[in-house]
Amino acid sequence: MILTVCMSPCTDVTIELDTFNTGRTNIAKRKSVSFGGKALNVAIGVARLGGDAFATGLMYNENGYLFENALDKEGVRFRFVWNKGRARENYKFIDRRAMLTEVNDVGVEVSREKADEVLGQVRMLSAQSEVTVLSGSLPRGLSPDYYGELAKAVAPTSMKVVDAEGARMFAGLNESVDLVKPNIDELENTLGRRILDKEDMLAGCYELIDRGAKRVLLSLGKQGAVITDGTRNYYCKSINVAVNSTVGAGDGMVAAASMQLIKGAPLSEILRSGVAAGTATVMTTGTVSFTKEKYNEVLANLRVSEI
Repeated sequence: MILTVCMSPCTDVTIELDTFNTGRTNIAKRKSVSFGGKALNVAIGVARLGGDAFATGLMYNENGYLFENALDKEGVRFRFVWNKGRARENYKFIDRRAMLTEVNDVGVEVSREKADEVLGQVRMLSAQSEVTVLSGSLPRGLSPDYYGELAKAVAPTSMKVVDAEGARMFAGLNESVDLVKPNIDELENTLGRRILDKEDMLAGCYELIDRGAKRVLLSLGKQGAVITDGTRNYYCKSINVAVNSTVGAGDGMVAAASMQLIKGAPLSEILRSGVAAGTATVMTTGTVSFTKEKYNEVLANLRVSEI
């Protein structure tokens, strides 16, 4: 079982238009609404690959049933800690150049009591899980250090995957993790410096390994991704595809990589599977995840090289 922990579920409203004009009226060409959050998207990706996914974390009284319905349809089991209020609503505007503009809601403040309840759920459920994924932002009321508490709560028998940035990532790494998955912008923001070339990129990944990551899967967007364990480094270039939406691409990578961790796959296969899922996600319209058919199609055309 792969357990995903979502502390900040959100309704994603994706609006496609020809051009996004600030200060003027914009006409939508297409609109889609999904009920997720990074960790919930990972759970859906795992389910679409045929894996056993279980979601936990926070949920909200006013519209939480919509998230449960969405997870039910995907075959994802769940058990949430319920909080007052309404889950965040995020708006994503995509123009014809695939340029993404995001407006993210701040959400409801969460008490320490509710945060402790989540830790209890993680302790219990991770003991039954082969991989536990900690992914996404935290609600108001919780400091970045809470990521360290979540990582510490994961049972020692479960592998840990972290997809976060900045102080949240560092807090998780303090407890040692099996895989961390930043993208290039998140790596720069976390380390506080520009990544200018391959040497900078690998040096940044090695710094995360020194801080407690066993493996770093670094997303390079449409260029593919890199993976390293500090000793061996691999690169996988993505194939050229029509980009319908970048929403959820990183979550797809985490889902596929987590599946490969369970199998004990080598670094090269973790990387190839992650790139296939991320690429398949951007090819898919109106959903936060990919189809297994698209994933298999992309996977067959990817090659990995050692760097």
